[in-house]
Amino acid sequence: MSGLIAISPVVRRALAAWVAFCPILLAIAAEPAAPPDSPANSLITHSVSADSPTNSLSTNSLSTNSLPANSLLSREVDPGAANTNAPASESFAPIATSPSKLDQYDFTLAAARFAANTHDYAEAEKNFIKLLVQGVPETMRQTAFFELAQTVRAENDLPRAQAIYTQYLQHWPGDPRTPEIYLHQGQIFRDMGLPNLALTKFYGVMTMALSLKNNQIDYYKGIVLQAQVEIAETHFIMGKFKDAVDYYMRLMKQNDPQLDRAQIQFRLIRSLEAIHQHDEAAAQAQDFLAHFPDSLEEPEVRYHLAQAYKGQNRNTEALQQVKLFLREEHDKTTNNPSVWAYWQQRVGNEIGNELYQEGDYVKALEVYLALSQLDASPAWQLPVEYQVGLTYERLLQPRLAIQAYRLIVTNSPTIIDTNQAPGLKSVMDMAAWRLNFLEWNARAEVFDHPVLATAATNLLQNPSAP
Repeated sequence: MSGLIAISPVVRRALAAWVAFCPILLAIAAEPAAPPDSPANSLITHSVSADSPTNSLSTNSLSTNSLPANSLLSREVDPGAANTNAPASESFAPIATSPSKLDQYDFTLAAARFAANTHDYAEAEKNFIKLLVQGVPETMRQTAFFELAQTVRAENDLPRAQAIYTQYLQHWPGDPRTPEIYLHQGQIFRDMGLPNLALTKFYGVMTMALSLKNNQIDYYKGIVLQAQVEIAETHFIMGKFKDAVDYYMRLMKQNDPQLDRAQIQFRLIRSLEAIHQHDEAAAQAQDFLAHFPDSLEEPEVRYHLAQAYKGQNRNTEALQQVKLFLREEHDKTTNNPSVWAYWQQRVGNEIGNELYQEGDYVKALEVYLALSQLDASPAWQLPVEYQVGLTYERLLQPRLAIQAYRLIVTNSPTIIDTNQAPGLKSVMDMAAWRLNFLEWNARAEVFDHPVLATAATNLLQNPSAP
């Protein structure tokens, strides 16, 4: 054929071999790149891109803004060398970065709070002041200022704490914390012995809470309720018991679950007894014992109940209350032994002595005999035994009085050897004098009666004989 170049058989075989080998070359070119564990063939680089757009998904670089808060690296990938089949175990070395200023401020605040909670007030104060002199955000500055005042107050530096609270109010007038600061200022004024200024601050709590417009209604209700309690307590401390009763009564009418009704009613009972409103005091005490039988204030409430009965001339009920109190269940007295012992002895002593002075010797004797069972120590037993002797004398029972006085005198050498309180020696001296007087009086009465002399002598020598 014309126009065609003849190809030799050798060339035709070479072309056929090339055509057959081309698919193999194409398949090899499509294979993945060398594994990334070979450094020379690694196509992934590590870099931190601070300028990439936040949350950008249109590029292959990840900015630090698009990473989690605790991430310390970003990855920039070469688009032409993407290796989607890289092993999952391949990781990127983190690049250390310094914490932000806000993180540093948060750490300092946390350190200050920890020191305050662990009573390391000097360290806490140092950290709070450190925040105040730095350019911290305004809300953090307020928090540091407020908690610094609380720390200084915990150190009992009351004038300085008061000054810090005042500076806070000057820097941030009308701040939502204002009612709470007024409450703290009132408590500090009262602790400093300035109750009138304290009352002014407590009343200011209610005024400020009403004027502030905030959605934290429950928080402000709690602050106002606490201010009302503080007003009642301040009147009680000032000795204005009538005003205290009025405020405690108002509190008792509230049904707020935040109110500690046991404590409020307890203070009400004390105030009522202080102004001798015995009827209401007895009613409140009975109600308290019915609703709070396991309260720590139960011993004192029983004391006030007995005194209220006594003030109403209900001596029999007062005596019953004292006897019930003195033989109170063992499990209660063991929970707070020192508290119960104090109130048992005080109740018995005061009621017993009042009954004795009023001439009700039989009831007084019942109280004294019950008191003798409370404590076996000489410091307690001898004064009680002496009162028993005096009461027997008033009941015209000289024989039993002699027994009581002789018991004291007989134990005198042992008691003196134990180095007891000096007051016991006076009791022993008076008991010895009373014993000698009764013995002399008994001999004088039988002096002109020879028939009775022998019986009197036997009585004095053996007073326990029938």
